[in-house]
Amino acid sequence: MVNMTLHLLTPPFFQLVPLVLLAFIVLRTLLKAIPSSRKAAVAASPPGNTGLPLIGETLAFLAAYNSSRGVYDFVRIRHLRYGRCFKTSILGCTHVFVSSTEVAKTLLGSESPDFTKRYIRSIAELLGHQSLLCSSHEQHKFIRRHISSTFKLEAMDSTIKKFDELVVDTLRSWEKMEQILVLRDALKVTFNAICKMLISIEDEHELEILRNDIFEVSEAMLAFPLKLPGTRFYRALKARERIMNRLRKMIDLRKRELECHEDFLQDLLKKDESCNNDSLTDEQIMDNILTLIIAGQVTTASSIAWMVKYLDENQEILEKLRALYLELPCKDSASPFGFEVLNLMPYAIKIVKESLRMASIVSWFPRVALKDCEIEGFKIRKGWIVNVNARSVHYDPMAYDEPFKFNPSRFDEDSKPYSFMAFGIGGRICMGMNLAKAMMLVFLHRLITTYRYKVIEADTSLQKGAMFPMLRNGCPIAVTPVTKEPN
Repeated sequence: MVNMTLHLLTPPFFQLVPLVLLAFIVLRTLLKAIPSSRKAAVAASPPGNTGLPLIGETLAFLAAYNSSRGVYDFVRIRHLRYGRCFKTSILGCTHVFVSSTEVAKTLLGSESPDFTKRYIRSIAELLGHQSLLCSSHEQHKFIRRHISSTFKLEAMDSTIKKFDELVVDTLRSWEKMEQILVLRDALKVTFNAICKMLISIEDEHELEILRNDIFEVSEAMLAFPLKLPGTRFYRALKARERIMNRLRKMIDLRKRELECHEDFLQDLLKKDESCNNDSLTDEQIMDNILTLIIAGQVTTASSIAWMVKYLDENQEILEKLRALYLELPCKDSASPFGFEVLNLMPYAIKIVKESLRMASIVSWFPRVALKDCEIEGFKIRKGWIVNVNARSVHYDPMAYDEPFKFNPSRFDEDSKPYSFMAFGIGGRICMGMNLAKAMMLVFLHRLITTYRYKVIEADTSLQKGAMFPMLRNGCPIAVTPVTKEPN
């Protein structure tokens, strides 16, 4: 043992010790560097869980969609777990959800050339690939140029007046009813007014048939795209087929000059006659009529129901609005309102805007990456779908003080840029936003000046299987005519 020890201390071996120590230090450094590089690679990709191969988190997404919490609950839970940017996998595609006004500005406000619009496959198949909601950047500009004139304020005047007439008739029927479902009646009057504007349908039987088919399509927008008889998606495809056949017949009759109406469809066909090669195809016209009916009816009616609910929960605001309305010289006017209603009551406009913020009917806006890039310091791969999380921005305390409080006066001042996305922002902002706001203002004015109301059931559960957050109970109210109140 002693001889062995002495041998280890002899010069030849002793000279190797520094080399061994150096090799040990280098090897240890390399071993530390390998995990660090892996961590950096993970950090470069948004946090999240892409779930099982192919399936991803589709089952959890569909479970939220078919629950009374609504599809956004899937996003909300992951936003709380991972932060303002996370990734997931839905229906075979990688989705990234981002809650940021800066990203909203980049992706939506300036129409980044690195991204284009992309909705989930089921939406594209049901609305049609020529729909404004699903078209590429260039195609969108082309279609929007053709149909935008229909949504100028002057052109919408007759539609707003028609809507007002429908609201007055509807509210008149409420007086003898013990309970009214606001959402049900709002869906009906918005649908009838929009169909009159777009395709001049007023016959109640025809409207009922079309309404049922539209309902089938809208109810399956986020359904699993399984084309088997009996499935929700299959029924929706058949409903879309019936709608397209009906619209195709309308177009054929008008092109043969067997019918002629003053409406959106006729306006498009007239333009197409003069534009020659620069005209919309029949498929583009039909896809976008379907899109406009669904987008205009469901989102506006849902917003009306939420607005009625929020005001019932904030009686001071409701009574302030009523007092302001009753001071107006036109409070009892039997003449229908036109687009001037947008300037009639500034405080009411703030109530509409606050209702839209809190309801966040369109919860996120999707864009697909056309090449590898970075967002919020995270790497985004080509083909990934980046969703701007509008609802989260609407409830961000950095954008809005006390965001969970219904406070219309917050809009006395301009909100933070790119923080209000009820209608989107940028080049793809909703063309019908002024029409939607006018409808909400008309409904609000007629309701407040005709009745006092009370929401009977305060349940905030959402309709199962709905793309947009719609109150499951339909916002039931009881009303008392204002004129019958004791002095």
